[in-house]
Amino acid sequence: MKRRILPAPALLCMIALGALAPLGAAQAATRWEHAHPRRDQVLDRTQHLNARIRHERREGEITGAQARNLHAQVRSTRLEQRSMAHSNGGYITKAQQAGLNQQENAISRQVGR
Repeated sequence: MKRRILPAPALLCMIALGALAPLGAAQAATRWEHAHPRRDQVLDRTQHLNARIRHERREGEITGAQARNLHAQVRSTRLEQRSMAHSNGGYITKAQQAGLNQQENAISRQVGR
């Protein structure tokens, strides 16, 4: 039986795809995200909440005043997270993350009415 030798570009492509295979959606995309997973999770939720608020406003589900109020609440949560991290060497604790998540859950319930 004759062994088939792949051309160099095809071989390189297979190696590259094999190297990317272990990467999943749940893995950190940057070094910062890897080093600060709790902060990253809270900030991802913040971005998602802001996007939901903008969507609800565009769809007419909430008024401009309601959207401004919700954005202010989200901003307050983000600033609180930043302050917590600043006082803790750049990190937040599990308990702090849980508290921030509770705040974001309350905001989320207001958006989804």
